[in-house]
Amino acid sequence: MCFFPKSFFPFYQMSEFRQDIVSGDWVLLSPRRALRPNAFQKKRTIRKPSPKKDCPFEDLQKNGQWPPVIVYPNSEHWKIAVVPNKYPALTYGENGEHSTLFRHGIYQLRTAVGNHWLLITRDHNKHFAELSGGEAARVFEVFREAHEMNARDKSAAYVTSFYNYGAGAGASIWHPHYQVLSLPVIPAHTVHSIRGAREYFKKHGRCVRCDIIKAERRSGIRIVAENKHAFAFAPYASKKPFEVSVLPKRHWPSFRETPPEAMRDVALLLQSVLRAMKKHLGDPDLNFFIHDTPLNDRESRYHHWHIEVVPRVSTDAGFEFSTGIIINVVDPDVAAAVLRGKKPGKGPEVH
Repeated sequence: MCFFPKSFFPFYQMSEFRQDIVSGDWVLLSPRRALRPNAFQKKRTIRKPSPKKDCPFEDLQKNGQWPPVIVYPNSEHWKIAVVPNKYPALTYGENGEHSTLFRHGIYQLRTAVGNHWLLITRDHNKHFAELSGGEAARVFEVFREAHEMNARDKSAAYVTSFYNYGAGAGASIWHPHYQVLSLPVIPAHTVHSIRGAREYFKKHGRCVRCDIIKAERRSGIRIVAENKHAFAFAPYASKKPFEVSVLPKRHWPSFRETPPEAMRDVALLLQSVLRAMKKHLGDPDLNFFIHDTPLNDRESRYHHWHIEVVPRVSTDAGFEFSTGIIINVVDPDVAAAVLRGKKPGKGPEVH
């Protein structure tokens, strides 16, 4: 059964295509489909922590993941440790070789050379939303250090960091942990985003995400939360129900170059968003990731780094795979109201 009341999904609203101002992607907004009996059939998640005795992260030395790449505050009394993943998606050979491009007729491949690290917090049960503000800020400081280390790697073109919460979002171990990977290629998602930001700047002379923040603050409809240095909102062309973007208010292209006070506020606001999702969406499985700028890219100045938070409350099907267009059954205006703890009304007229 759907755990959101029908009043959250106004039947009067016509379906519409919304275009992402940055990427140019179209999203089909279809709130009527949320009224299907199985639209949100996922039950409220009942979290069952795994026993500490079975957790590989309780004793990293015994698990063969010691010494760490980064540790805070020290190896003896660690609270945060960054260690190599035992089952990495990318690796370095014994000689630390660079990524190499090969061609096979009309095809090409590149060797998957890079780091695949885990950032592990000490407490077995405290996921990011449950950390203290100081602990959350420290996690982001360690993220930054990991990004800086990978930025010095000549093989790396991009660094990605993300968090999987719940088995439905890809977390195979209960103990809270985050992942940091250095890639020898720039993901298409990032290429499209930076291309869109560059074109917007050439046309308007301004950062597209800075303008988005101004526009969303003027309307107030899709704001989820904000503090002194950070802003959280439901994107106008959200690809997933209850998707939220969290970003610094000031224009910082690179995550690793953001000043501590802004980084801390982003971490605290992210916690606020995750707590709202837990309270109002039934503690869904979710992912969040840092959308950083590519390394050594001349177009990077157009980028405005941000975090994307995506609850796993819907599933892509035939339409999405056949067209590449996502159907979102929750109006972002409604999503923001739900996450603010407000009952949405009819909302503004769409022109």
